[in-house]
Amino acid sequence: MSEKLVRKAIITDAGFASRYLPITKTIPKAMLPMGNRPIMQFVIEECVEAGIEEIIIVATPEGKPIYEDYFNNGVNRIRKQLAAQGKEDRYEPVQQVLDYPKITVITQDPSLPYGNGSPVVSAKAFVEGEKAFLVIYSDDVVFGNPGDAKMMVDAYEADPTVDGIIMSQEVEPEVVNKYGIISFRTGSNELLDNIIEKPEIGEAPSNLASYGRYLLTPKIFEHLIPSNSGKDGELWTVDAITKIANLGRVLVEKTKGQWMTTGDPENYFKAHLKFVIENEKYGNKIKNWVEELSK
Repeated sequence: MSEKLVRKAIITDAGFASRYLPITKTIPKAMLPMGNRPIMQFVIEECVEAGIEEIIIVATPEGKPIYEDYFNNGVNRIRKQLAAQGKEDRYEPVQQVLDYPKITVITQDPSLPYGNGSPVVSAKAFVEGEKAFLVIYSDDVVFGNPGDAKMMVDAYEADPTVDGIIMSQEVEPEVVNKYGIISFRTGSNELLDNIIEKPEIGEAPSNLASYGRYLLTPKIFEHLIPSNSGKDGELWTVDAITKIANLGRVLVEKTKGQWMTTGDPENYFKAHLKFVIENEKYGNKIKNWVEELSK
């Protein structure tokens, strides 16, 4: 049996989530619901589909015990009560969570600067010996199959000589100024040259937006260091990825699903609504409810 090349994933939820206050002073942003599951579970299931064996969640100090409880607490008193009532099937979703691969929850190193690269650096010790690993931002969700995690793992297994893989999605030309837009290496339509942050409309190098789905190798830690802080003094993962791309080969994959962000309340509601419409048994009632409530 061949050795598995990608075994671990880092999922980050270590920010302040200030746009969601006051709820996020107590509940991590990625624990907000999508149906009857939190966003984090949705992301973890994407990793499970890809065959990931260990997941490292980087959380805030307040969020760490919440994640540990959610993914490890078997709530036996509830299980026993349901069994006594002949409702064992209601426990099955809990058992599904308990059966996930190993989940380790850590907190971000407080000595690191602010920025989305710092949670990744905080998990460095867990992935240093790996050939490659996934990095996933928990406020980016992807609907559809295969998920992005599986696409990246499959692409790396097909060509393990690449130095990284990032996911992308086409966006309309009139909104390229809202995203990090991919610039390809000259003569290539698959190798990354740069990620242009919020280019002016009409000046974007492509209409492919980059978001929080990356496959990286430990080489990333040579560049993801505090002294390489970028815009606003923050430590940016994409800055380190760009440096890797300039020195080697970073592959750009186009998602086969649909990426949506939950990074702010409006977009979260939109993503949640899509999930409910497509996955919950009451989803087909939503349109009628909207019409009813709009009267």
